[in-house]
Amino acid sequence: MNRISAPALSSRSTGYIPLMVLFSAIAIFIGYRPSPVNAAHGVSIDGHLKYPSDFKQFDYTSAQAVKGGDLVLHGLGSFDKMNPFTLKGSAPDALEMLVFETLAAPSLDEPFAEYGLLAQDIETAQDGLSVTYTLDPAARFSDETPVTTEDVVFSLTVLKSDAAHPFYQSYLADIDRAEVIGPGKVRFFFLKKNRELHMIASQLPILSRKFYESNQFDDPTMNPPVGSGPYLIQDINPGKSITYRRNPKYWARDLPVRKNMFNFDTITIKYFKDQIVSVEAFKAHEFDFMPINIAKQWVRDLTGPRFEKHEIIKKTLDHKNNQGMQGFVFNLRRPLFQDRRVRQAIGLAFDFEWANQALFFDQYTRSHSFFSNSDLAATGVPQGMELEILTPFKTQLPKEVFSLPLAPPSTAPPSSTRSNLREANRLFKEAGWGFKDGVLTNDSGQPFEFEIVLVSPSFERVMAQFVSNLHKLGVRATYRTIDPALFTRRLQEFDYDMVVNVYGQSQSPGNEQRDFWHSSSADRKGAQNLIGLKDPVVDALVDKIIYAETREDLTATCKALDRVLWYGYYVVPNWYLAYHRVAYWNRFGQPDTAPSFYTPLQALMTWWIADQPEQGQ
Repeated sequence: MNRISAPALSSRSTGYIPLMVLFSAIAIFIGYRPSPVNAAHGVSIDGHLKYPSDFKQFDYTSAQAVKGGDLVLHGLGSFDKMNPFTLKGSAPDALEMLVFETLAAPSLDEPFAEYGLLAQDIETAQDGLSVTYTLDPAARFSDETPVTTEDVVFSLTVLKSDAAHPFYQSYLADIDRAEVIGPGKVRFFFLKKNRELHMIASQLPILSRKFYESNQFDDPTMNPPVGSGPYLIQDINPGKSITYRRNPKYWARDLPVRKNMFNFDTITIKYFKDQIVSVEAFKAHEFDFMPINIAKQWVRDLTGPRFEKHEIIKKTLDHKNNQGMQGFVFNLRRPLFQDRRVRQAIGLAFDFEWANQALFFDQYTRSHSFFSNSDLAATGVPQGMELEILTPFKTQLPKEVFSLPLAPPSTAPPSSTRSNLREANRLFKEAGWGFKDGVLTNDSGQPFEFEIVLVSPSFERVMAQFVSNLHKLGVRATYRTIDPALFTRRLQEFDYDMVVNVYGQSQSPGNEQRDFWHSSSADRKGAQNLIGLKDPVVDALVDKIIYAETREDLTATCKALDRVLWYGYYVVPNWYLAYHRVAYWNRFGQPDTAPSFYTPLQALMTWWIADQPEQGQ
């Protein structure tokens, strides 16, 4: 289960269905006999909640927080629409977090728990086939109209339609419908039992039916949307900046799931073309806070008198996030990459140890799993339940799945780049490619050539060495950095040979795995199945993950899927950090306790402008 995130879902498009037609098709069910239910102020996957019904605030917030001040952040690229839930175009950063709200809010110090936000009571049926929400009567949109059950039904219907980003059709697929069953009560019905569907339903962004009746849902306009969240849109400079203003009439300000959060009066996001330019702007105090994802910037560029005087602070923030997989992704829609041996050979040309030492200052850990930094990562060889899950597919899988632990190629002694390239050459020969006049060609004389499309110039340093090693094998590989908007569009259209991608994972994988790996998403524009993967074994394992009933079953199946994906050689594994690197101007107060499962921006929303700056790093 991945928490739905606007920045990850913006910039996608599809066809439009008139909203009045959609809404008029919804029948309000009368006389429904309810199933036995369990009512609660929150929900979790395992039935356990850290916080009682009378809790006052999350532990990672502070009663010392004060409201006020202006926060300036940075974004990369640009934006051209104000709806984060559609395919076409790019929405501004933080729009979904600040302007829209869900039925329940996640707890950032529990791996799979949510507490009522727009819904003050959540009732899960004992048969697991429905969940009922009682809306908070105080809930209001920014235009001061109440949030109603009709808005909830509308939101589910439109997000499951072709008007919304295709991700939602996949993620919400097992939610059949929503029906109003009484004043302030709405019930979601499920197609089949799924341990996380009540959690997924609780994540549903609730949209204003009234607003979208007047504003076509999938029209990429710049009209500021109406939401129920803590901020309003104050100013828009299309593609360059956006300013959010804290809503003085925000209805949920004193709720425990919002207490001492969202403390800044305004939040402005300025857009820059790339991270290299933006770091210089940060040091000139054009903005206040910056997550750092380039090792060189962290070690060499973020230094000087202002850091020594603690005017600017560098800090690592520990977390327990599942780090998933970052890698160079093959597009299997290209005939060139259909052979598994070819993909394995290309992976052998990447020298991570050199890159980590020469470029990354030994800061990174090589990705060794599609669930890195979690207990879902496969280790050793399959045993017990893992082996039971994999055995029925034995004739369809590479023998390495059963005989070898997951281990990326290495150039650490006794291995070397030379030995890896020698093995790569052998694999190419087995796959029908030969070295002729310095170029790798097949029997038809076709040269082996492909392009790696990048969105960040910082990756060019990495690609230079990778491509150099491929050239030694006779592979005509090139790389090119393109505009972020064009990059997004090419991803949506699957128009690339190879790209860099991050497959983020939650602590409890579920429905989102369909969008990553399942055959049903391979041809759906805007899907995250960038590989173009169509494998019946993978499909079966994804389905088993989604419908796992116990944590033991889920863990074993994730490990089984991990092995199958790994030995399919669908990506060249990259690297990860087990902590966040952030830099910020010394003007913030912070809670004493940090969350556990979070992004830097989520942590920042618990900070505030402080009178007394930090005295040291």
